[in-house]
Amino acid sequence: MAWATVGIVTTTNFDTNSSPAAARAELKTALEELQNVINGRGAVNGVASLDASSKIPSAQMPDEINSSTSTDLTLDPTTGVVVIQDIIKLNPIARSAAYAVSNKVDGMMAMMSDGDSTVTKPAYYSGGVWRYFDDNSEVPSS
Repeated sequence: MAWATVGIVTTTNFDTNSSPAAARAELKTALEELQNVINGRGAVNGVASLDASSKIPSAQMPDEINSSTSTDLTLDPTTGVVVIQDIIKLNPIARSAAYAVSNKVDGMMAMMSDGDSTVTKPAYYSGGVWRYFDDNSEVPSS
């Protein structure tokens, strides 16, 4: 069931002095779209439900979130803290590719690879360079 489509609902015959019978078809279409809204709760192409704690039930959570534009995906909770319940998996990135990122800022993290995936170590960006977590040493650019 698809979510309602605003363009389908018209009010032309509601806005004129025509007879109520002329508005009947528009009213029927509007009520059908309202049914789509009601039936779209928790459905594909609808809207997610909220449980009693105002959380989206796990069965309705997506397994992947992608930004629909070329911008970053930002998590910005009002508390200022993002909590990850269990494990974060960072896909390895070659050191040269990490240095080639154009919008590097302090605080970024990556799983650095030497390019042949035999050595991967977590690193963070600080002071204009990537640094390994384990000893604060600078990551070579290649």
